[in-house]
Amino acid sequence: MKYLLSIALLSAALLAAGQTLPTGKPAENGLSADRLNRIDQIVKEHVDNKYVNGAVVMVLRNGKIVYHKAIGYSDVEKQTAMKKDDIFRIASQTKAITSLGVMMLFEEGKFLLDDPISRYLPEFKSPKVLGTVNWADTSYTTIPAKGEITIRQLLTHTSGIDYAAIGSQEFKAIYAKAGVPSGIGSANMVLADRMKILGGLPLKHQPGEAFTYGLNTDVLGYLIEVISGMSLDQFFRTRIFQPLGMNDTYFYLPAEKHARLVPLYQVTGGKLSKVSTGVYDKTNVNYPALPGTYYSGGAGLSSTTEDYARFLQLFLNKGELNGVRLLGRKTVELMLTNQTQPPITEQFGLGFGLETDKNDYRSIYSEGTFTWGGAFSSTYWADPKEKLVGLIYTNLTISPYRNMNEKLKTAIYQSIVD
Repeated sequence: MKYLLSIALLSAALLAAGQTLPTGKPAENGLSADRLNRIDQIVKEHVDNKYVNGAVVMVLRNGKIVYHKAIGYSDVEKQTAMKKDDIFRIASQTKAITSLGVMMLFEEGKFLLDDPISRYLPEFKSPKVLGTVNWADTSYTTIPAKGEITIRQLLTHTSGIDYAAIGSQEFKAIYAKAGVPSGIGSANMVLADRMKILGGLPLKHQPGEAFTYGLNTDVLGYLIEVISGMSLDQFFRTRIFQPLGMNDTYFYLPAEKHARLVPLYQVTGGKLSKVSTGVYDKTNVNYPALPGTYYSGGAGLSSTTEDYARFLQLFLNKGELNGVRLLGRKTVELMLTNQTQPPITEQFGLGFGLETDKNDYRSIYSEGTFTWGGAFSSTYWADPKEKLVGLIYTNLTISPYRNMNEKLKTAIYQSIVD
Protein backbone atom coordinates (compact mmCIF):
# COMPACT_ATOMS: atom_id res chain seq x y z
CA MET A 1 0.00 0.00 0.00
CA LYS A 2 2.80 2.44 0.94
CA TYR A 3 4.54 1.59 -2.34
CA LEU A 4 1.40 2.36 -4.36
CA LEU A 5 0.90 5.63 -2.44
CA SER A 6 4.49 6.63 -3.18
CA ILE A 7 4.02 5.91 -6.88
CA ALA A 8 0.81 7.98 -6.92
CA LEU A 9 2.49 10.91 -5.18
CA LEU A 10 5.47 10.73 -7.52
CA SER A 11 3.21 10.70 -10.58
CA ALA A 12 1.28 13.68 -9.25
CA ALA A 13 4.51 15.56 -8.53
CA LEU A 14 5.83 14.93 -12.05
CA LEU A 15 2.54 16.11 -13.53
CA ALA A 16 2.56 19.32 -11.47
CA ALA A 17 6.24 20.04 -12.07
CA GLY A 18 5.71 19.85 -15.80
CA GLN A 19 2.90 22.38 -15.85
CA THR A 20 3.11 26.12 -15.42
CA LEU A 21 0.19 28.32 -14.50
CA PRO A 22 -1.68 29.24 -17.69
CA THR A 23 -1.67 32.81 -18.93
CA GLY A 24 -4.63 34.75 -20.23
CA LYS A 25 -5.37 38.10 -21.79
CA PRO A 26 -6.89 40.64 -19.39
CA ALA A 27 -9.78 41.46 -21.72
CA GLU A 28 -10.75 37.80 -22.02
CA ASN A 29 -10.91 37.59 -18.24
CA GLY A 30 -12.91 40.72 -17.51
CA LEU A 31 -10.01 43.10 -16.83
CA SER A 32 -8.85 46.27 -18.56
CA ALA A 33 -5.21 46.08 -19.66
CA ASP A 34 -5.01 49.89 -19.65
CA ARG A 35 -6.31 50.12 -16.11
CA LEU A 36 -3.94 47.35 -15.00
CA ASN A 37 -1.09 49.61 -16.09
CA ARG A 38 -1.84 51.76 -13.04
CA ILE A 39 -0.02 49.05 -11.10
CA ASP A 40 3.16 49.94 -12.99
CA GLN A 41 2.70 53.63 -12.24
CA ILE A 42 2.27 53.10 -8.50
CA VAL A 43 5.32 50.86 -8.14
CA LYS A 44 7.49 53.09 -10.35
CA GLU A 45 6.51 56.13 -8.30
CA HIS A 46 7.62 54.39 -5.12
CA VAL A 47 10.86 53.21 -6.73
CA ASP A 48 11.64 56.65 -8.16
CA ASN A 49 11.02 58.26 -4.76
CA LYS A 50 13.27 55.63 -3.16
CA TYR A 51 10.47 54.42 -0.91
CA VAL A 52 11.10 50.85 -2.03
CA ASN A 53 13.72 49.10 -4.14
CA GLY A 54 11.20 47.25 -6.32
CA ALA A 55 8.37 44.74 -6.37
CA VAL A 56 6.95 41.75 -8.20
CA VAL A 57 3.18 41.87 -8.68
CA MET A 58 1.07 38.98 -9.95
CA VAL A 59 -2.66 38.84 -10.67
CA LEU A 60 -4.63 35.72 -11.60
CA ARG A 61 -8.21 35.63 -12.73
CA ASN A 62 -10.12 32.48 -13.60
CA GLY A 63 -6.97 30.54 -12.78
CA LYS A 64 -4.92 32.37 -15.42
CA ILE A 65 -2.06 34.83 -15.02
CA VAL A 66 -3.33 38.12 -16.43
CA TYR A 67 -0.61 40.36 -14.98
CA HIS A 68 2.91 39.48 -13.82
CA LYS A 69 5.62 42.12 -13.76
CA ALA A 70 8.84 42.86 -11.93
CA ILE A 71 9.44 46.59 -11.47
CA GLY A 72 12.46 48.34 -9.98
CA TYR A 73 15.57 46.71 -8.60
CA SER A 74 16.32 43.65 -6.54
CA ASP A 75 19.65 45.32 -5.70
CA VAL A 76 19.62 49.11 -5.94
CA GLU A 77 23.34 49.56 -5.31
CA LYS A 78 24.26 47.14 -8.11
CA GLN A 79 21.37 48.35 -10.30
CA THR A 80 20.22 44.74 -10.69
CA ALA A 81 16.76 44.71 -12.23
CA MET A 82 14.02 42.89 -10.34
CA LYS A 83 12.98 39.64 -12.06
CA LYS A 84 9.64 37.85 -11.98
CA ASP A 85 11.20 34.68 -10.56
CA ASP A 86 13.15 36.43 -7.80
CA ILE A 87 12.85 34.81 -4.38
CA PHE A 88 11.53 36.70 -1.35
CA ARG A 89 11.41 36.03 2.38
CA ILE A 90 7.68 35.41 2.90
CA ALA A 91 7.80 35.13 6.72
CA SER A 92 4.22 34.74 8.03
CA GLN A 93 2.91 33.63 4.66
CA THR A 94 4.42 30.33 5.83
CA LYS A 95 1.50 30.01 8.29
CA ALA A 96 -1.12 29.21 5.65
CA ILE A 97 1.08 26.45 4.19
CA THR A 98 1.51 24.90 7.63
CA SER A 99 -2.26 25.15 8.13
CA LEU A 100 -2.77 23.25 4.88
CA GLY A 101 -0.46 20.52 6.16
CA VAL A 102 -2.41 20.30 9.41
CA MET A 103 -5.71 19.98 7.57
CA MET A 104 -4.33 17.27 5.29
CA LEU A 105 -3.52 15.22 8.40
CA PHE A 106 -6.95 16.08 9.83
CA GLU A 107 -8.54 14.60 6.70
CA GLU A 108 -6.51 11.44 7.22
CA GLY A 109 -8.11 10.99 10.64
CA LYS A 110 -4.95 11.67 12.64
CA PHE A 111 -6.78 14.01 15.06
CA LEU A 112 -9.87 16.15 15.56
CA LEU A 113 -9.69 19.94 15.62
CA ASP A 114 -10.98 20.26 19.17
CA ASP A 115 -8.54 17.70 20.53
CA PRO A 116 -6.19 19.08 23.18
CA ILE A 117 -2.75 19.61 21.67
CA SER A 118 -1.27 17.92 24.76
CA ARG A 119 -2.68 14.60 23.53
CA TYR A 120 0.03 14.71 20.85
CA LEU A 121 2.53 17.15 22.39
CA PRO A 122 2.58 16.33 26.13
CA GLU A 123 4.76 19.34 26.94
CA PHE A 124 1.62 21.49 26.60
CA LYS A 125 -0.32 19.58 29.28
CA SER A 126 -1.97 21.62 32.08
CA PRO A 127 -1.15 25.12 30.75
CA LYS A 128 -0.87 28.14 33.02
CA VAL A 129 -1.75 31.78 32.40
CA LEU A 130 0.60 34.64 33.22
CA GLY A 131 -0.16 36.57 36.40
CA THR A 132 2.38 39.25 37.33
CA VAL A 133 5.92 39.93 36.11
CA ASN A 134 8.80 41.09 38.31
CA TRP A 135 10.77 43.27 35.91
CA ALA A 136 13.82 43.21 38.17
CA ASP A 137 14.58 39.65 37.08
CA THR A 138 11.64 38.83 34.68
CA SER A 139 10.35 36.19 37.07
CA TYR A 140 6.58 35.79 37.06
CA THR A 141 3.56 34.28 38.72
CA THR A 142 0.90 32.16 37.01
CA ILE A 143 -2.62 30.86 37.52
CA PRO A 144 -3.95 27.55 36.17
CA ALA A 145 -5.66 27.72 32.79
CA LYS A 146 -9.35 26.82 32.75
CA GLY A 147 -8.83 24.29 29.97
CA GLU A 148 -6.39 22.71 27.56
CA ILE A 149 -5.21 24.34 24.31
CA THR A 150 -6.91 22.81 21.26
CA ILE A 151 -5.68 22.39 17.71
CA ARG A 152 -8.48 24.67 16.53
CA GLN A 153 -7.30 27.40 18.89
CA LEU A 154 -3.77 27.12 17.49
CA LEU A 155 -5.10 27.46 13.94
CA THR A 156 -7.05 30.59 14.91
CA HIS A 157 -4.48 32.27 17.22
CA THR A 158 -6.80 32.05 20.20
CA SER A 159 -4.68 29.71 22.35
CA GLY A 160 -3.04 32.47 24.41
CA ILE A 161 0.44 31.85 23.01
CA ASP A 162 2.19 35.16 22.25
CA TYR A 163 5.08 35.99 19.88
CA ALA A 164 8.79 36.17 20.48
CA ALA A 165 10.50 39.37 19.24
CA ILE A 166 7.28 41.07 18.07
CA GLY A 167 4.79 40.21 20.83
CA SER A 168 3.87 41.98 24.06
CA GLN A 169 6.59 43.36 26.31
CA GLU A 170 6.07 40.62 28.88
CA PHE A 171 6.29 37.74 26.46
CA LYS A 172 9.18 39.11 24.44
CA ALA A 173 11.11 39.06 27.72
CA ILE A 174 9.83 35.65 28.85
CA TYR A 175 10.51 33.97 25.51
CA ALA A 176 13.94 35.60 25.11
CA LYS A 177 14.99 34.43 28.59
CA ALA A 178 13.80 30.89 27.78
CA GLY A 179 15.47 30.85 24.35
CA VAL A 180 12.27 30.57 22.32
CA PRO A 181 12.74 32.34 18.93
CA SER A 182 10.39 34.08 16.52
CA GLY A 183 11.26 31.53 13.86
CA ILE A 184 12.87 34.03 11.48
CA GLY A 185 16.46 33.00 10.86
CA SER A 186 16.75 30.62 13.81
CA ALA A 187 19.04 28.50 11.66
CA ASN A 188 21.03 26.42 14.14
CA MET A 189 18.17 25.43 16.45
CA VAL A 190 15.72 22.53 16.20
CA LEU A 191 11.96 23.14 16.20
CA ALA A 192 11.08 20.28 18.56
CA ASP A 193 13.53 21.48 21.21
CA ARG A 194 12.14 25.04 21.26
CA MET A 195 8.49 24.00 21.16
CA LYS A 196 9.03 21.69 24.15
CA ILE A 197 10.32 24.72 26.05
CA LEU A 198 7.37 26.83 24.86
CA GLY A 199 4.97 24.18 26.18
CA GLY A 200 6.12 24.88 29.73
CA LEU A 201 5.80 28.68 29.51
CA PRO A 202 2.70 30.66 30.52
CA LEU A 203 -0.08 31.85 28.24
CA LYS A 204 -1.09 35.47 27.78
CA HIS A 205 -4.76 34.70 28.44
CA GLN A 206 -7.14 31.81 28.95
CA PRO A 207 -7.32 29.50 25.91
CA GLY A 208 -10.08 30.51 23.51
CA GLU A 209 -10.91 33.82 25.19
CA ALA A 210 -9.01 36.27 22.93
CA PHE A 211 -7.08 36.59 19.68
CA THR A 212 -3.31 36.83 20.19
CA TYR A 213 -1.13 36.58 17.10
CA GLY A 214 1.65 34.31 18.23
CA LEU A 215 3.78 31.21 17.83
CA ASN A 216 0.71 29.01 17.38
CA THR A 217 1.68 27.92 13.88
CA ASP A 218 5.18 26.95 14.95
CA VAL A 219 3.52 24.61 17.45
CA LEU A 220 1.43 23.23 14.57
CA GLY A 221 4.60 22.67 12.56
CA TYR A 222 5.90 20.59 15.45
CA LEU A 223 2.57 18.71 15.51
CA ILE A 224 3.02 17.86 11.82
CA GLU A 225 6.50 16.51 12.57
CA VAL A 226 5.24 14.31 15.42
CA ILE A 227 2.21 12.98 13.55
CA SER A 228 3.93 12.44 10.18
CA GLY A 229 7.29 11.20 11.44
CA MET A 230 8.99 13.66 9.06
CA SER A 231 10.71 16.99 9.54
CA LEU A 232 8.47 19.88 8.54
CA ASP A 233 10.85 20.56 5.65
CA GLN A 234 10.47 17.01 4.36
CA PHE A 235 6.69 17.03 4.83
CA PHE A 236 6.33 20.27 2.90
CA ARG A 237 8.63 19.06 0.13
CA THR A 238 7.01 15.67 -0.43
CA ARG A 239 3.35 16.33 0.49
CA ILE A 240 2.82 19.91 -0.75
CA PHE A 241 5.62 21.52 -2.78
CA GLN A 242 6.43 18.68 -5.16
CA PRO A 243 2.78 17.78 -5.84
CA LEU A 244 1.92 21.44 -6.57
CA GLY A 245 5.08 22.16 -8.55
CA MET A 246 6.29 24.74 -6.00
CA ASN A 247 9.91 24.31 -6.97
CA ASP A 248 11.23 27.62 -5.58
CA THR A 249 9.86 27.46 -2.03
CA TYR A 250 12.33 26.55 0.73
CA PHE A 251 13.28 27.05 4.34
CA TYR A 252 16.93 27.22 3.24
CA LEU A 253 17.70 27.79 -0.43
CA PRO A 254 19.98 25.47 -2.39
CA ALA A 255 23.21 27.15 -3.49
CA GLU A 256 22.14 27.47 -7.12
CA LYS A 257 19.20 29.67 -6.09
CA HIS A 258 21.06 32.05 -3.75
CA ALA A 259 21.57 34.69 -6.46
CA ARG A 260 17.78 35.01 -6.84
CA LEU A 261 17.22 35.99 -3.19
CA VAL A 262 16.21 39.66 -3.02
CA PRO A 263 18.18 41.71 -0.46
CA LEU A 264 16.26 43.12 2.48
CA TYR A 265 15.82 46.92 2.50
CA GLN A 266 14.72 49.59 4.95
CA VAL A 267 13.93 53.30 4.84
CA THR A 268 15.41 55.28 7.71
CA GLY A 269 15.96 59.01 7.83
CA GLY A 270 14.36 59.26 4.39
CA LYS A 271 17.03 57.02 2.87
CA LEU A 272 16.58 53.60 1.27
CA SER A 273 19.35 51.19 2.24
CA LYS A 274 20.09 47.51 2.61
CA VAL A 275 19.56 45.98 6.04
CA SER A 276 22.89 44.77 7.37
CA THR A 277 22.13 44.26 11.06
CA GLY A 278 20.19 41.37 12.55
CA VAL A 279 16.39 41.31 12.35
CA TYR A 280 13.85 40.20 14.96
CA ASP A 281 15.97 37.71 16.93
CA LYS A 282 19.10 39.56 15.75
CA THR A 283 19.70 36.88 13.14
CA ASN A 284 21.56 37.22 9.85
CA VAL A 285 19.27 38.90 7.31
CA ASN A 286 20.51 36.50 4.65
CA TYR A 287 19.25 33.48 6.59
CA PRO A 288 17.53 31.88 3.55
CA ALA A 289 20.95 31.53 1.90
CA LEU A 290 22.53 29.86 4.93
CA PRO A 291 22.40 26.21 5.98
CA GLY A 292 19.87 25.60 8.72
CA THR A 293 17.97 23.05 10.76
CA TYR A 294 15.11 25.15 12.22
CA TYR A 295 11.89 24.72 10.28
CA SER A 296 9.55 27.44 11.50
CA GLY A 297 5.97 26.71 10.49
CA GLY A 298 5.08 30.29 11.30
CA ALA A 299 7.75 32.30 9.52
CA GLY A 300 10.55 30.30 7.93
CA LEU A 301 9.90 30.06 4.20
CA SER A 302 11.08 31.98 1.15
CA SER A 303 9.27 31.75 -2.18
CA THR A 304 8.27 33.32 -5.50
CA THR A 305 5.00 34.87 -6.58
CA GLU A 306 4.27 32.03 -9.00
CA ASP A 307 4.86 29.33 -6.40
CA TYR A 308 2.55 30.99 -3.89
CA ALA A 309 -0.04 31.62 -6.59
CA ARG A 310 -0.19 27.86 -7.12
CA PHE A 311 -0.88 27.41 -3.42
CA LEU A 312 -3.68 29.99 -3.43
CA GLN A 313 -5.25 28.69 -6.63
CA LEU A 314 -5.47 25.30 -4.95
CA PHE A 315 -7.96 26.85 -2.50
CA LEU A 316 -9.94 28.67 -5.18
CA ASN A 317 -10.17 25.30 -6.95
CA LYS A 318 -11.61 23.71 -3.76
CA GLY A 319 -8.49 21.69 -2.97
CA GLU A 320 -7.23 20.63 -6.41
CA LEU A 321 -4.63 21.97 -8.87
CA ASN A 322 -3.51 20.46 -12.18
CA GLY A 323 -5.04 17.11 -11.39
CA VAL A 324 -3.48 17.00 -7.89
CA ARG A 325 -5.93 17.02 -4.98
CA LEU A 326 -4.55 17.85 -1.54
CA LEU A 327 -7.83 18.65 0.26
CA GLY A 328 -11.49 17.84 -0.10
CA ARG A 329 -13.98 20.60 -0.96
CA LYS A 330 -15.66 20.55 2.44
CA THR A 331 -12.36 20.92 4.26
CA VAL A 332 -11.52 23.98 2.16
CA GLU A 333 -14.94 25.43 2.98
CA LEU A 334 -14.31 24.85 6.69
CA MET A 335 -10.89 26.55 6.52
CA LEU A 336 -12.49 29.59 4.90
CA THR A 337 -15.29 29.86 7.47
CA ASN A 338 -14.86 32.33 10.33
CA GLN A 339 -14.00 30.43 13.51
CA THR A 340 -14.07 33.22 16.10
CA GLN A 341 -16.99 34.42 18.21
CA PRO A 342 -17.66 37.64 20.18
CA PRO A 343 -16.05 39.23 22.10
CA ILE A 344 -13.25 38.31 19.68
CA THR A 345 -13.55 40.73 16.74
CA GLU A 346 -10.86 39.35 14.42
CA GLN A 347 -12.36 37.41 11.52
CA PHE A 348 -10.17 34.37 11.15
CA GLY A 349 -10.53 30.94 9.58
CA LEU A 350 -8.28 27.92 9.96
CA GLY A 351 -5.07 29.61 8.85
CA PHE A 352 -6.29 32.73 7.01
CA GLY A 353 -7.63 36.17 7.82
CA LEU A 354 -11.11 36.50 6.30
CA GLU A 355 -13.33 39.15 4.73
CA THR A 356 -16.81 38.64 6.21
CA ASP A 357 -19.99 40.64 6.66
CA LYS A 358 -18.50 41.91 9.95
CA ASN A 359 -15.49 43.69 8.38
CA ASP A 360 -16.26 44.02 4.66
CA TYR A 361 -16.86 47.77 4.90
CA ARG A 362 -13.14 48.29 5.50
CA SER A 363 -11.72 47.19 2.16
CA ILE A 364 -12.32 46.61 -1.53
CA TYR A 365 -12.17 42.83 -1.11
CA SER A 366 -15.30 40.76 -1.71
CA GLU A 367 -16.81 38.86 1.18
CA GLY A 368 -15.19 35.46 1.33
CA THR A 369 -11.71 36.73 0.48
CA PHE A 370 -8.90 35.10 2.44
CA THR A 371 -5.63 36.88 3.04
CA TRP A 372 -2.51 37.49 5.08
CA GLY A 373 1.03 38.78 4.60
CA GLY A 374 4.60 38.61 5.80
CA ALA A 375 6.77 40.71 8.10
CA PHE A 376 8.91 41.89 5.18
CA SER A 377 6.04 43.62 3.33
CA SER A 378 4.85 40.77 1.12
CA THR A 379 1.12 40.23 0.91
CA TYR A 380 -1.46 38.02 -0.79
CA TRP A 381 -5.18 37.45 -1.09
CA ALA A 382 -7.59 35.25 -2.98
CA ASP A 383 -11.13 36.37 -3.77
CA PRO A 384 -13.48 33.44 -4.57
CA LYS A 385 -16.32 35.72 -5.73
CA GLU A 386 -14.15 37.46 -8.33
CA LYS A 387 -12.04 34.33 -8.98
CA LEU A 388 -9.04 36.55 -8.42
CA VAL A 389 -5.62 36.06 -6.80
CA GLY A 390 -3.31 38.95 -5.99
CA LEU A 391 0.31 38.82 -4.82
CA ILE A 392 2.56 41.79 -4.06
CA TYR A 393 6.12 40.86 -3.16
CA THR A 394 8.83 43.15 -1.89
CA ASN A 395 11.31 42.69 0.95
CA LEU A 396 11.20 45.85 3.03
CA THR A 397 11.35 46.13 6.79
CA ILE A 398 11.48 49.51 8.55
CA SER A 399 9.76 52.20 6.46
CA PRO A 400 7.27 55.05 6.84
CA TYR A 401 6.03 54.34 3.29
CA ARG A 402 4.37 50.96 3.71
CA ASN A 403 1.06 51.93 2.09
CA MET A 404 2.12 50.90 -1.43
CA ASN A 405 0.46 47.50 -1.09
CA GLU A 406 -2.91 49.04 -0.21
CA LYS A 407 -2.72 51.31 -3.25
CA LEU A 408 -1.86 48.32 -5.43
CA LYS A 409 -4.88 46.37 -4.17
CA THR A 410 -7.07 49.26 -5.30
CA ALA A 411 -5.31 49.34 -8.66
CA ILE A 412 -5.97 45.65 -9.19
CA TYR A 413 -9.66 45.80 -8.30
CA GLN A 414 -10.34 48.95 -10.31
CA SER A 415 -9.18 47.08 -13.40
CA ILE A 416 -12.21 44.76 -13.23
CA VAL A 417 -14.62 45.79 -16.01
CA ASP A 418 -16.91 42.79 -16.52
